Amino acid sequence: MERPNHLRLVNGDAVNAPNHGQAFRTSWTADELMAMTFPKVRWAVPGILAEGLILFAGPPKVGKSWLSLGTAVAVASGGKALEAIDVEPGPVLYLALEDTPRRLQNRMGKILGGRSAPKNLTLATSCPPLPSGGEKAIAGWLDRNPGARLVVIDVFAKVKGIPAPGLSAYEADYAAMGHAKRLADTFGVAIVLVHHVRKMGSDDFLEQVSGTNGLAGAADSTLVLKRARGTADGVLHVTGRDVEEAEYALSFQPAAGAWHLLDGPPEDHTLGDTRAAIIRYLRANPNMQPKAIAEATGLAHDNVRKTCPRMAADGQLRVDATGRYRLPGTEDPEGVTPVPAVPESLSTSGNATSSEGHPALLGVPAVPEQENS
Repeated sequence: MERPNHLRLVNGDAVNAPNHGQAFRTSWTADELMAMTFPKVRWAVPGILAEGLILFAGPPKVGKSWLSLGTAVAVASGGKALEAIDVEPGPVLYLALEDTPRRLQNRMGKILGGRSAPKNLTLATSCPPLPSGGEKAIAGWLDRNPGARLVVIDVFAKVKGIPAPGLSAYEADYAAMGHAKRLADTFGVAIVLVHHVRKMGSDDFLEQVSGTNGLAGAADSTLVLKRARGTADGVLHVTGRDVEEAEYALSFQPAAGAWHLLDGPPEDHTLGDTRAAIIRYLRANPNMQPKAIAEATGLAHDNVRKTCPRMAADGQLRVDATGRYRLPGTEDPEGVTPVPAVPESLSTSGNATSSEGHPALLGVPAVPEQENS
């Protein structure tokens, strides 16, 4: 087999990006701006991938490439992204820069599952760095595919290029993103840069993106895929300028190489069965006591009676002075100030430490009883 060369997408030395008949305008008077009519945001995947530069990060081997390739196939064929979201068809460019042609073929075969491969999907396993011809190459492909909806670069590190001398780490990251950002803005297309997260975790998912804040700062939106400890295989965190901040619970189906969007918020799938059932019930029926929750959900009363205070201590529930529970952010109809909940039947020890997910009370380290879930 002939060894693949660098991505050959440019005809000639010059690439003329389309300007849709007019030069880009960058200033207006206030009344001019308010009188203008702008086209609606174009979505590659409604609610998740909008036109613009998208940074998609996650730990190694979490399944970023499977999700990226599956989304590319769905958009190119006009199917369902994440097996749940209808997408409009359009040309897609997928740069699988860590794959060999054989591995890419195997991945495609698993995702397609016997279906015909979409002609609208262009695949390549090599591309020059963006500052050294890669931006021009991608622009050439976009120029010849004016209806393109999505470009995926897997991974960004392969095309980032060498920073110019004298730049700080932040400036270098921001400048590297600028090449892809210029393409996204010029052609009105969603460009996804697959990236990694730091080894050290953080409560803020944006802070988990590897590199400086220049990466997330230059992106129009940021997605972070994390593994969940419960029944869901992953949680996709989304934030950006044109997308609402949200979290989506996902499950991975290895046989089909497919990520599937689960119904409901992530906590319904990442918590233990008992806590998830309590949250689902209280979402529709706030301000209920443990006995009523147990009767409605079919859970054992003693289990609910012990679990609800622990959930309140963990910040997952709120409880009023009468012992009625509700989700955080929901209104108490009688305006009763919530009171802190103390888990029942706690064992204490001088050298006890708080277990992960169950912080101990200050001054008295606690070991909660086992929940039946």
